Amino acid sequence: MEFTFEPSSWELALDKLHTGDVISAVDCLRLLEDMSEEEAQEALLCLEEQDITLDVSQLPKLGGSGENAARLKLEEKLAKSGRLLQGLEENDPLRLYLEELSAIPACGDVNLLAARYAAGDDSVCQQLTDLSLSRVVERACQMTGRGILLLDLIQEGSMGLWQGILCYAEGDYVNHTNWWIDQYLAKAVLIQAHCNGIGQKLRQGMEDYRDADQKLLGELGRNPTLEEIAEAIHVTVEEAMVYEAMLTQARLKQKVEQARQPKEQTPDDEQAVENTAYFQTRQRVTELLSTLNEQEAKLLTLRFGLEGGLPKTPRQAGEALGLTEDEILKIEAEALLKLRQQG
Repeated sequence: MEFTFEPSSWELALDKLHTGDVISAVDCLRLLEDMSEEEAQEALLCLEEQDITLDVSQLPKLGGSGENAARLKLEEKLAKSGRLLQGLEENDPLRLYLEELSAIPACGDVNLLAARYAAGDDSVCQQLTDLSLSRVVERACQMTGRGILLLDLIQEGSMGLWQGILCYAEGDYVNHTNWWIDQYLAKAVLIQAHCNGIGQKLRQGMEDYRDADQKLLGELGRNPTLEEIAEAIHVTVEEAMVYEAMLTQARLKQKVEQARQPKEQTPDDEQAVENTAYFQTRQRVTELLSTLNEQEAKLLTLRFGLEGGLPKTPRQAGEALGLTEDEILKIEAEALLKLRQQG
C-alpha cells in the first residue's frame, strides 16, 4: 500500500518563493497558525536556507502584558530617544551589558578583517564579532515595542551575527551580516507573535474592519473615517490603520494575482483585449495609482510588485527612492489612506 502526503500550505507557499524574495510576517502567521512553536521554528529555518527575507514591517506592535509591559514601554521610549544608558538603573542587566560593550576597543578595519576571514584566517573571528556587536544593538533597538525585551532581542541578533560570520565567503560583509541580524530579529518577533495568537487576531480584526466599513457606509451614506471604524470595532486608530493597510494590500495582491492567471482565449477575447480580466485589472490599478503623486505611486509599485517585479521590503524601497524606512512606512500609510478614500 502506498501512502501519499499532501503538501502543507507552508510548503506550497515556499515552492512559489525563490532566493532573494520577501515574505511578510502577516502571511507567515497565517500559514503557521496551526503549528506548534517548535514546528514554526523549524519551518522558518527554510527561509534562511533559501535566502528569503522575512518582513515584519506590517506586523502590529505588541505592548506586552503583566510585569513586562512597563519594561517594554520604557525600553522603547529610551531606545527611540537614544538615552538607554542614562535611563536605566546602574545595576540593570541591560545597562551593564551596554557598558561592557562600549568598553571593547574598536580597533581594526572590518572589511580587511572580513577579507582575511574569507581567505581562511579564523583568528580574526572574535575581532570581527566585537566590531559588529554595536550594529546588533542598533538594529535590535529598532525592534523595541514588539513584545520582546531588548536584552533578548540583542541575544537573538547576536546569534544572527554569528551565523552571518560563519557563512561569510565574499562580498559586502556589513550588508551580509546585517541581513542575518535582521533575519534573526524578525524571526524572534514572528515567533513571539505566533505564540500570542496574533495571526488569528489579525484575521478577526480584518474581518471586523471590513464588516464595520460596509455597515457604516450604508448607515452614513459615505465612506466612514478611520476614527469611526476604530470606534465601531473598539480598537485604537493605530490598530485600525494596520487592518486597513492589510486589507488594501490583500486587495491589490489579489488583483495582480488575478491578472497573472492564464485565461483560456477565444477569438472574441483576442479581438477585444480591453474586456479581458488582465486589462481591466491593470486599468483599475493604473487609475488608483494616478490619484497619487509620483512618489507615492512609485513607492506602492515597489512595495507590492505591481509592475511584475517582486515585492520589496521598506528598506529595499527606501534604497531605491533615497528614503529612510520610517519615511517609506509613513508615505505608504498616507498613500493607502488616499486609496481607501477613493473607494
